[in-house]
Amino acid sequence: MEEDARDRLKWGEMEIDDPLWRPLQEKEDPHQYDAFISYNTHDEPWVIDTLLPKLEGEQGWRLCLHHRDFEPGKPIIDNITDAIYGSRKTICVISHKYLESEWCSREIQAASFRLFDEQKDILILVFLEDIPSYLLSPYHRMRKMLKKKTYLSWPRAAENIELFWEKLRQALETNENPEAEMLLLTVSNTP
Repeated sequence: MEEDARDRLKWGEMEIDDPLWRPLQEKEDPHQYDAFISYNTHDEPWVIDTLLPKLEGEQGWRLCLHHRDFEPGKPIIDNITDAIYGSRKTICVISHKYLESEWCSREIQAASFRLFDEQKDILILVFLEDIPSYLLSPYHRMRKMLKKKTYLSWPRAAENIELFWEKLRQALETNENPEAEMLLLTVSNTP
């Protein structure tokens, strides 16, 4: 059987042969959504009750959520890949439960791959909890990104909730140029 080139991507010197890394086939509108929300089901109440009303309701963004927008019967890996490549940005809602989840790990890996592959700043990190650095050590790429890139912290937002939402809106509005987003977001201390 002849191998489909879309199923094999080169990343550095390593060949990846996994459906998770398969990019979307070209579509007329490659970005069906403004953002895919990657989160652990344990954090779903915050996503549904806090994030969704603000981003979809008040700000008018088109968001992709796995519980609502994934295609039933389609392999989960294909749904994840399609959601990430079919969205302009990916918002990862990071919590202790997120870091423990195999599926969340795959989602952030796929989003990171897209970020490095396309050289576009498509990843927005929102920390729901303060997470000590030592807990991030197994997530080398995430720790590396936190040193180079800004992120948003929900616990620190208590001081100024409106500023948190404004910074998230700005991150969603920015083009996919990495330097543009770096200038818009205020740098927080690395957890």
